[in-house]
Amino acid sequence: MREPGGRAEALFLLQEARERVDELLRAWSERVRTIVPGRTGEALAYALNTPGKRVRAALVMTSFRSVGGVSPAIAAVAAAVETVHAYSLVHDDLPCMDNDDLRRGRPTTHRAFDVPTATRVGFLLVPVAGMVLAQAARDLALPEEDLGRMASELFAAGGIEGMVGGQWLDLEAEGRALGRDELVAVHRGKTGALIRAACVLGGLAAQAPSPARQALGAYGRDVGLAFQIADDVLDATSTSEQLGKSAGKDAASRKSTYVGVLGVESARVEAAALAQQAVGHLEAAGIPSGALASLAGYIVTRQS
Repeated sequence: MREPGGRAEALFLLQEARERVDELLRAWSERVRTIVPGRTGEALAYALNTPGKRVRAALVMTSFRSVGGVSPAIAAVAAAVETVHAYSLVHDDLPCMDNDDLRRGRPTTHRAFDVPTATRVGFLLVPVAGMVLAQAARDLALPEEDLGRMASELFAAGGIEGMVGGQWLDLEAEGRALGRDELVAVHRGKTGALIRAACVLGGLAAQAPSPARQALGAYGRDVGLAFQIADDVLDATSTSEQLGKSAGKDAASRKSTYVGVLGVESARVEAAALAQQAVGHLEAAGIPSGALASLAGYIVTRQS
């Protein structure tokens, strides 16, 4: 796909998101230590400080700017999205889920602490995300009704209609072959819902009109699926050292993947087509697409 600004622009946007969001999450990790005592508070801080690419954060910030947002306080909305993402990773890594020992190059939360503590941490990160989002709305001087819309969008993406529902479908499907439509349904929820929400939240924070928010949501929906297809390709073709997490887990768990359904090369073509389609939604709505197109291109060509 065409990438206005290309990979260099995407890497700049990701670096900016990492720097700003990581600073906020470090501050929040210190704050939660004062709210939640003992081992659970330490584990909460550990989970909040997990490093990452911050793709979702970059999508929040870039979507906000694409529809006219200018406040630096948008980084706090991005931090709220990353907090929900952290909750999903803590639970996704548990032995009853994907049973991973490594996440982003360091021990997963249940390995660094223990399974009961990690389970509690996952649940507690949800209200922490609410606190982060509420502070973001105050910093952006948004009215309460806009905060309500943002909270609804974020927590729906993290719940049974989004990540939780997709994870449940994913676990139910282990050991059996899914068709393409079933696979799409799993990952629209498990991976795609929060990515879509990140883009919509950027629009809501900018108080963009409904057609612009709908276009951002359509972009996020397609980019979210492209992200998962690219993940499946990486799991099948990369090493654990390259990924910063255990490679080859999909095959070991007998999970249906896009690589299994389409093959590696066809999966790559599918991901690129979805990224191009995503950008088309923005262009049709008259939203400047250059920076978001660069992020879409990065998402489907990244190496980790």
